[in-house]
Amino acid sequence: MDPASQDINLNSPNKGLGVDRSESLSDVPVEGAAGNPGNPLPPGLTEEEAEELRTELTKVEEEITTLRQVLSAKERHAAELKRKLGLNPLNELKQNLTKSWQDVQTSNAYVRTSEKLGEWNERVTSSDLYLSASATLDDITHSEAYKKTQETLSQAGQKTTAALNTVGTAISKRLGDMRNSPTFKSFEDKVGNLKYKVVGPRGNGDAVGSPTDSTPTQENPPF
Repeated sequence: MDPASQDINLNSPNKGLGVDRSESLSDVPVEGAAGNPGNPLPPGLTEEEAEELRTELTKVEEEITTLRQVLSAKERHAAELKRKLGLNPLNELKQNLTKSWQDVQTSNAYVRTSEKLGEWNERVTSSDLYLSASATLDDITHSEAYKKTQETLSQAGQKTTAALNTVGTAISKRLGDMRNSPTFKSFEDKVGNLKYKVVGPRGNGDAVGSPTDSTPTQENPPF
């Protein structure tokens, strides 16, 4: 019998017939077989049980692949819907933060903490020490000494403002008198002459020349 047409079914009753023992299929390792030293079966597990487990594992892996494909398609569809609704990542982040804060406010821990803080506040405000301090502060604010001190500080502030205004007015008047005095005008003229000598009339667009060059030029100057 031709080896190419040999039935290689391990369960076939013709396995190994017409084939040389050196080319027997018993030398080919079969995955999961009990006689395969590379992947031995766990103790107490038969070949039939192992085959059932392999079949179930194959089905589970196929289901996982299908679920991943479905999830990817759903995510793409959700992204497309968000794009059409104008929900950018920033708006989505704001919505998530708002929802998170609402979840925190409605959580049992937050409610218990708020109730506890309210109880503490009520205890503090109703304590004798707090009431006594409040009464003392109220008495101080309504006392004659407090009112006199407040009036004195108010008057002092008004006087200080008036004094500063008077000083500012006096300084402005003094500067005006100094500017109109003959001494200041003489000094201003000297500064102007010095500037004219140093810079010249170029600032006014005139020709460059000496400030003393005021004599007319002769029509026929002698050689």
